[in-house]
Amino acid sequence: MAIKFGCHTSTWVLDYDLEVDVIDQIIDTVSESGFQGLDIQVALLGKYKNNPELFKEKLESKGVELAAITVPFTWDGDEESPEERERADFYINFLKHFPGAKMNLPARNGKSRENLLTRQLQIIKCANAVGKRAYENGITAMFHPASPPTSYFRTAEDYKVLFENLDTRYIGYTPDAGHIKAGGMEPFDVIKDNFDIVKHVHFKDCSNDFEWKTMGTGDIDFPAIVQFLYDNGYDGWIMVEEETEETKTNPDGCVQNIYKYFEKNIFPIVKG
Repeated sequence: MAIKFGCHTSTWVLDYDLEVDVIDQIIDTVSESGFQGLDIQVALLGKYKNNPELFKEKLESKGVELAAITVPFTWDGDEESPEERERADFYINFLKHFPGAKMNLPARNGKSRENLLTRQLQIIKCANAVGKRAYENGITAMFHPASPPTSYFRTAEDYKVLFENLDTRYIGYTPDAGHIKAGGMEPFDVIKDNFDIVKHVHFKDCSNDFEWKTMGTGDIDFPAIVQFLYDNGYDGWIMVEEETEETKTNPDGCVQNIYKYFEKNIFPIVKG
């Protein structure tokens, strides 16, 4: 497959649990912008949640591939709750309709970072369990850390716990360049050091002052990351997203501008 480029739906709706009927508009915009694929938080599936074949028809009609679905969980115990297990298995089965599409697994933020190590180990244990079931069903799953103040995986110390306990026989890692930078780390270094478990990649821009930026105007060296991925045979998706204030009023325009940045700075790298 080599490297492909698509969009994450968080540019349009940042809240992973907010249900909004915008998916058809998003697919149209992704197609018109020139990007190839979509990573969608499952709250936005709407009418397609229980009709994956109809979703496939819509995507194919616009020349867009389903790269991944993003399925958030709380995982506040040593094992998945019955409801969480049912939810995970539902989306594992959903993905069977889309060969090659992956399962992105973020943990919801807590109210605080109290009992941090306990919560981290609970989350990882549950993510490992979902990853194993996904693997047994032919689906690739990845854990996706984030950087809000009450996230359980946001700093270098948090990532150390994550990488020491993630069962990489069954579950991979989705580095999000923006969240890595916002957590005080260098995205290039984190991706390089953990390349063997990178199964999916998210790009959004952030400054050294931890402010979300328009793609290419922050302090992340995206061309260097893509060059590294390309040189080392990364075979997967890079999904773009943005969290600037402009996305609240003009998400379509933000995506179109990201594509222009990629045309100038990123696509020439993978095209040789």
